[in-house]
Amino acid sequence: MRRRLAALGPRVVELAQRVATFCRQRAVVFGEAWRTSLQFRVTVSTLALSSAVVFVLGMVLQNQITDRLLDTKQRAAVAQTRAVVGIGERELASIDADPNALEDKLKNALKTITSSSVASQDLGASAAGAFEPVLAAGGPDRPTEDTIHAGPYQHVPPPLRKFVEAGQTAWQIHTVGPEHARDTYLIVGAPVNTIRPVQLYLLFPLSTEQNTVTTVQNTLLVGGLVLLLLLAGITNLVTRQVVRPVRQAAAAAERFAGGDLDQRLTVLGEDDLSKLAVSYNEMAASIQRQIRQLEEFGQLQRRFTSDVSHELRTPLTTVRMAADVLHASREQFPAGLARSTELLVDELDRFEALLGDLLEISRLDAGVEELAAEVIDVRPVAERAVEQVRVIAGTAGSTIEVELPDEQVTAEVDARRVERILRNLLANAVDHSEGEPVRLVVAANDTAVAMAVRDYGVGLRQGEAELVFNRFWRADPSRNRRTGGTGLGLAISHEDARLHGGMLEAWGEPDRGACFRLTLPCRQGEPIGESPVGLPPDPPPPAPEGPGRWVEPETPVGPGAPEPQVEHEEVG
Repeated sequence: MRRRLAALGPRVVELAQRVATFCRQRAVVFGEAWRTSLQFRVTVSTLALSSAVVFVLGMVLQNQITDRLLDTKQRAAVAQTRAVVGIGERELASIDADPNALEDKLKNALKTITSSSVASQDLGASAAGAFEPVLAAGGPDRPTEDTIHAGPYQHVPPPLRKFVEAGQTAWQIHTVGPEHARDTYLIVGAPVNTIRPVQLYLLFPLSTEQNTVTTVQNTLLVGGLVLLLLLAGITNLVTRQVVRPVRQAAAAAERFAGGDLDQRLTVLGEDDLSKLAVSYNEMAASIQRQIRQLEEFGQLQRRFTSDVSHELRTPLTTVRMAADVLHASREQFPAGLARSTELLVDELDRFEALLGDLLEISRLDAGVEELAAEVIDVRPVAERAVEQVRVIAGTAGSTIEVELPDEQVTAEVDARRVERILRNLLANAVDHSEGEPVRLVVAANDTAVAMAVRDYGVGLRQGEAELVFNRFWRADPSRNRRTGGTGLGLAISHEDARLHGGMLEAWGEPDRGACFRLTLPCRQGEPIGESPVGLPPDPPPPAPEGPGRWVEPETPVGPGAPEPQVEHEEVG
């Protein structure tokens, strides 16, 4: 037996785990349906509340029916008992004190009561129904076992005996018999007026009433279940009539948000949902008109910017030629005029850069730019961008520290655009570095290549990381700029990153510097996944150990062991 129990133990545990897993899965499905479906939520709520109402109503009806049946049975049984008491008094009028004669008298009287017209009448004529009589001759001072009786006296409960022996008419519901065959009786007792104390008890079976109550219970149960099913179906149908137009409106709104501006709802009838559909259609038509107006305005604005930029090319070329002539002869001019010539050339350079950026922005906005992507090693692209900013960094007193992997970093990118992004980021970092080093980190993983430009200058205030890519936005318009940028470089860089299917992100804190991270997919059309460079890249660079080099230990080393070093090229 112990071995069998030991063998059943793992099976029981496995079965319990399966049941628990099934219950968890059902709970998850129920929770998901509860959160996402208004129809399911309303149906379940209505079913739960209806179940509570039906249960309470069923209990009240059952109690009322049971009480009414017992009350009717009790009154009829008491009336029946009083009638039978009269028969008993006539039969026991000549009772004597001889115990043997007394017992015979009780038995004869019991037979008379049983065979009398009152007891043997048709059961349908009496509300009390059939009964089983009991006669007992005893008093309150006489022990129960010495009581002379006729009939099943043992079925009469002692509390009822005490009331009847005290001369009172009483009744009690009592259950007798073994567990497997128990019978419930309504027992009514009354004293019989004879020479010596005699009590009469009538045992009325309650089987008919129990059957009636059981039938009522089953009827209420079945009726309640049917009612709940009908309520669930009706609620589901009514809720569906309300939810279906809402779902259609949600689907239409989703398609409208996806670009289908001609999407409208069908209007049927004049009810509240129809008014909702009419309001939605009017709103959609208004939004469509406004969007088209904005598109037309945007197209006019882009065309205007492009046309103005192109038209300014010719006079700018003429002015440039004249300025170059003046600049070449500046040594022959007075000092003030020579300085004005130099300022004129500098501002023309900025003006040309601004026109170029405006043309680039207009082409990006118009969606006519194409990506000339090819699989290349991005390290030379980063080195060229650093070389182009080297003079600006030297003028600002900053150094550019480059961290490149030893192996090739291949990606399918447009080299010209990536170089322009890095050049803009490096120039922006130098301009805000306050003479501190600027760090360029290049890394790659299986799905993406990342390039991060980190400076340790003034940094960005809270909320400015989302604004730096806006056109012509500046963190501090009054700050003296060194690079003379147009205010469109970061906006163009952000569009170039988007054109690659990548992303350009910014981070910054006041007096801790800023970091711009460019993340591009290794193959066009593939997801990026996790960027191989943190934002900002950690750890920060250590202090330089010598001109043009700085060293960073890769792993902790023990005392006396040679310290491994990673060399990073610095261009300044």
